[in-house]
Amino acid sequence: MMQARLLSLILASAAWAMGSLAAHAAPADYKIDLDHTYATFAIDHNGASINRARFGEVSGSVRFDKEAGAGAIDIVVQTASVYSGSKGFDEHLRTADLFDTARHPTMRFVSNRLVFDGERLVEVPGQLTLLGQTHPVTLKALQFRCYPNQRAKTEACGGDFEAVIDRTLWGMDYLVKVGMPKSVRIGATIEAFKQ
Repeated sequence: MMQARLLSLILASAAWAMGSLAAHAAPADYKIDLDHTYATFAIDHNGASINRARFGEVSGSVRFDKEAGAGAIDIVVQTASVYSGSKGFDEHLRTADLFDTARHPTMRFVSNRLVFDGERLVEVPGQLTLLGQTHPVTLKALQFRCYPNQRAKTEACGGDFEAVIDRTLWGMDYLVKVGMPKSVRIGATIEAFKQ
């Protein structure tokens, strides 16, 4: 009798643990909110001003397990969607001097790891593919939050991220020899709806 009770307790504990692990290991899929997702860059212009632009056509997927503090991001940016507010500058950005959008219509950031400090997301290490080359980039999380979105009737998670990269690693060498900076601040503003 005692052994039967002990066996029942062990089985019940195992079932509870398995259920807890299953709930814990179930990341959710999130659909990118196109209205609140875009990529940006900023680069110094002769020490006098900062040239800024954004890419408005962004797609991709997000998986996030809030309990485990884990997830994955796969973001694809259409390089021809670059917009600086200057038609002439936008046209130049699309040429082979810079983003070469005819030969490289997309750039992509892929990450399979989120880094948390307690409950706060601090960085997203990943790989950036630009101009046909892929190199590691770690996006720092400036802010990140999940909240109930009334419009979408589901949870939304979003954040603002940035990194400083050396553009020459991807072969973007335009005017570097005459003093144009290598360093470019890139940013990603991402919001996504839980599916």
